[in-house]
Amino acid sequence: MTAVGTRGRAERLAPLLQAAPLVLLLAVFFVLPLVLIVVVSFWDYNDYAILPDATPRNYNDVFEGCLARLPDLCVTFRTYLSTLKFCLLVWLTTLLIGFTVAYFLAFHVRSLGWQVVLFLLCTIPFWTSNVIRMISWIPLLGRNGVINQWLQAMGVTDQPLEWLLFSDFSVLLAFVHLYTMFMIVPIFNSMTRIDRSLLEVAYDAGASGWQTLWNVVVPLSKPGIVIGSIFVVTIVMGDFVTIGVMGGQQIASIGKIISVQMSYLQFPLAAANAVILLAVVIMIIWAMTRVVDIRREL
Repeated sequence: MTAVGTRGRAERLAPLLQAAPLVLLLAVFFVLPLVLIVVVSFWDYNDYAILPDATPRNYNDVFEGCLARLPDLCVTFRTYLSTLKFCLLVWLTTLLIGFTVAYFLAFHVRSLGWQVVLFLLCTIPFWTSNVIRMISWIPLLGRNGVINQWLQAMGVTDQPLEWLLFSDFSVLLAFVHLYTMFMIVPIFNSMTRIDRSLLEVAYDAGASGWQTLWNVVVPLSKPGIVIGSIFVVTIVMGDFVTIGVMGGQQIASIGKIISVQMSYLQFPLAAANAVILLAVVIMIIWAMTRVVDIRREL
């Protein structure tokens, strides 16, 4: 009985021991930093030092005057709306492009070899850094850039288009260029798992191509769509480099506010903004996971 009991305990402990290294890594590099950020967000500070005294001052500063200005929006709310606007536009654009590319690769490219080749072509932009990819748009979109020179040479415009660069358009374009791949990969992975016999059944039942796409392909691709959406939304919500470079330092975002506060050594205030941003992102992810139970679908 003792040997049996020892063996039973060993069998129960084996999964825990196997998961222990990963749990330890997550605790040290994920949970602990988040706990520290939350703790620091309640600390006080002055022009010279951080004071480890519990105070709600930082959160009060973030939302200072917001209720008094209603129905007008305070700076914090306007900044969050600006960030959410870019997040929504980038999500819609990357979803349309990502779904189209993934659908073409999964259902119209029959050869596995060509699928691999075309998929690798999609990854070529990722062979360089994000900064280089952003800067590469400036000679094209600038006031004296290639596109403006071409439009004027063709007689389409009489003067350069100012909105091509350092504008909402250039920020959106850069975001789509940088992050569309995060939408393509999970959607393509979901589509490759779809049983092709289901499509044949739909066609045999008289469904058109659009009906098959909407009623068969899209529902079965939801896990990939949700995973890709989580990637894109979480990255865009915290991105401040792209908005700074492509927006000409003229467009506000929550990530940029946090960066500026850290540059001024206002770490507790930056931590409070980071906690609020984290809460907003978690609510968005929670809403997405209510649409599709990713764990069950995968």
